[in-house]
Amino acid sequence: MSLKILNISQYFDATFLKTSAELGITDDLLEEKINLFINETVDYNFKCVMLRPNFVSLAKKIISKRSSSVRIGTVIDFPLGNQDTEVKINEAKLAIKNGADELDFVCDYNIFKMGHYDIFDQSILICTKLALENNIVVKWIIETGALSKNEIRQISKRIFNICLSNFPNKMENIFVKTSTGYYGGLGATQKDVKSIKSIVSPMPVKASGGVSDLISCIKMIEVGADRIGTSRADIIYNEWKKIN
Repeated sequence: MSLKILNISQYFDATFLKTSAELGITDDLLEEKINLFINETVDYNFKCVMLRPNFVSLAKKIISKRSSSVRIGTVIDFPLGNQDTEVKINEAKLAIKNGADELDFVCDYNIFKMGHYDIFDQSILICTKLALENNIVVKWIIETGALSKNEIRQISKRIFNICLSNFPNKMENIFVKTSTGYYGGLGATQKDVKSIKSIVSPMPVKASGGVSDLISCIKMIEVGADRIGTSRADIIYNEWKKIN
């Protein structure tokens, strides 16, 4: 394992998705924390700041004011992914209007598991089309913790085939992402990332959920992760900086 990775900061989607209820604080205090988090993400020049949709406008304001290249990401139909495609589309349109550059959609993995492939496929197609038409990077969260190893391979292949058939020249802008981080504490594993990458390449892969230290981060990158979603990007970066 090599810890000498060039510019590890560009792998990070610095993530803050906790709500005020989850943290046991007021909405005002949460906004203060989010404000600080966005500014710290800019200070570190991470690739992307990943927030709940209601904070996209705040991120846009701060990042524009600071003339930063940090991208703004948000989650759609999070964390369950079980809303109709119309709901996903409406959330996505609002996020785009408010300044999002990247959209992490939770796919309806339960519909997939039940074998309703026509509904699943249409949702992937319609949402991806909307995003790409607006020059937005798309990430499809498949929630690996809810799937068997075979289902992970099948759902990854299905998303790959839809995108290859409909967006062959945009594959680099469509990720398959492992997890929400909200499914029973189950997140990314190296085996899952490696398996997904072997199926969807040249599409990129995002590892998220449980990547909390430098060693696990590097291992994810080595097995094929192109992005790392983590709430501990600053800590991991500082670990890396000590040896680089």
